[in-house]
Amino acid sequence: MIVSVASGKGGTGKTTVAVSLALSISEEEVQFLDCDVEEPNAGIFLKPRIKEVVPVSIPVPRIDQEKCDFCGRCTEVCAYHALAMLPKKVLVFPHLCHGCGGCSLLCPRGAITEVGREIGTMEIGRSGDIEFIQGRLNVGEAMPTPLIRAVKERARKSMNSTTLTIVDAPPGTSCPVIEAVKDSDFCILVTEPTPFGLNDLALAVEVLRKLGIPFGAVINRSGMGNDKVDFYCQENHIPILLRIPFDREIAVLYSQGIPIVQRKKEYMERFRWMMNRIQESLLI
Repeated sequence: MIVSVASGKGGTGKTTVAVSLALSISEEEVQFLDCDVEEPNAGIFLKPRIKEVVPVSIPVPRIDQEKCDFCGRCTEVCAYHALAMLPKKVLVFPHLCHGCGGCSLLCPRGAITEVGREIGTMEIGRSGDIEFIQGRLNVGEAMPTPLIRAVKERARKSMNSTTLTIVDAPPGTSCPVIEAVKDSDFCILVTEPTPFGLNDLALAVEVLRKLGIPFGAVINRSGMGNDKVDFYCQENHIPILLRIPFDREIAVLYSQGIPIVQRKKEYMERFRWMMNRIQESLLI
């Protein structure tokens, strides 16, 4: 079973919920995937022992200028403008390339080969009984989606029918989020009772409905702001799975890198109850 944890905006407590859920059910076979590769921070709380670091690359074109007849076919097929045709030279912009391979496939002269360009690393280890895999994008890199894909592909190698995989997705609703949450059996949307929280929750709901992924909401910092998030969830038949109050003690624990379920044991039962509710909803 794959449960992703996402949010329409950053700073809602997405990683707090993902980490707490993993620790609350760690007696089961649990994988934790930190797919927020631009700023992975679940390791601050889970403190895994990293045993392996694997570089991740994407294929980018290399032009053999002697074979090339400058027909321009490669520039026509590239949707991302990673290739530019000059009178007697083809320019390659590696950071614009998405690694689709279309240019090398369609080159009539066979003048294009592919070489790897490293975009980041996968860090693989364990936190107690939890298998931990996180992606870490290189600084200045603008292509997180292939790294997220690589993290998920690596996880599948040790996944079986009893594994519970928790995916800590990036914030927002763009391509990296879609790559992280797709194939999920359920998605937990973490929000907060603020105007920004409501606006971005609505955007995330629209994405998940288009993807056909079942979902529910967790309201973090409950008691702050107003009740508009509650009304939105009621009107749109979105189950509220859990409320985490606006609590100074929780904020202090977060600032110290301590998961709330380790100090406030009552939350462990709440997260277990939430997981049971998710599993029951998928059986209906």
